[in-house]
Amino acid sequence: MRLDQWLWAVRVYKSRTTAAEAIKGGLVKVNGERSKPAHVPKPGEIITSRVDIMTRTVRFLAAPQSRVAAKLVPNFAEDLTPPEEREKRREPNLLPPGFRPKGSGRPTKRERRVLEEFGGDGAD
Repeated sequence: MRLDQWLWAVRVYKSRTTAAEAIKGGLVKVNGERSKPAHVPKPGEIITSRVDIMTRTVRFLAAPQSRVAAKLVPNFAEDLTPPEEREKRREPNLLPPGFRPKGSGRPTKRERRVLEEFGGDGAD
């Protein structure tokens, strides 16, 4: 099984496309070295991957036939992620208030109300 397919199957990334892009971008390393999406992992290899602000570390155990349920992931991957990395996910968002990521589209009516309530509409 290809590395990008395995990362998707054991739920490290939400889609195989994002897994392949992360590998090509250098966000995924196998035993500390950059790899390609077509790399076939071997049992015991340590795979580190950057997911959002967290760096996940997993050990390859086996390759599933296809994407597996979250309960079955420990049969195929051993999670070695340190606790301090997991804490990063719980930290508050440091983006400025009212910030909208590029490409997120127009705000919904509900989001506009929240923005107006927070920042005012300037018609005071």
